[in-house]
Amino acid sequence: MERTLILIKPNALQRGIVGDIITRFERKGLRLAGMKMLFMTDELVAEHYAHLVERPFFPYLKASMQAAPLIACCLEGAEAVETVRLMVGVTNSRKALPGTIRGDFSMSGEQNVVHASDSVENALVEINRFFNPAELYDYESAVTRFEYGGEESQKYM
Repeated sequence: MERTLILIKPNALQRGIVGDIITRFERKGLRLAGMKMLFMTDELVAEHYAHLVERPFFPYLKASMQAAPLIACCLEGAEAVETVRLMVGVTNSRKALPGTIRGDFSMSGEQNVVHASDSVENALVEINRFFNPAELYDYESAVTRFEYGGEESQKYM
């Protein structure tokens, strides 16, 4: 099974929509492999958003990510990275399609409720950034055989 990282951002926690967001992923058939709540340190923000540190909006992004705790989740499933990206929607929530998490829960390009890994390679880096191996779990789900059929069940179980 492929794994990916999502960060449910502090603004989602403040708004009380964490459960709604996690429920979307679970109902889709993605499985939680790890989950924890944490405050982002200055170092963690700078590392995670290294590609944005020089951008003029970075101080606002940093303040937003440190306004409250966030929820880090490692999700797994068939083509998890692509599936989660489609479910989350585009970065600017005003342009995110209805039915996506950002399209349904946000009106902002900056306060867009969730981060999702953008590639399989980045997912591995990001998962390792937020979780140590002892915080990730492999387990057999009782419903996997009902979520994947035929050849898929051989591949993903």
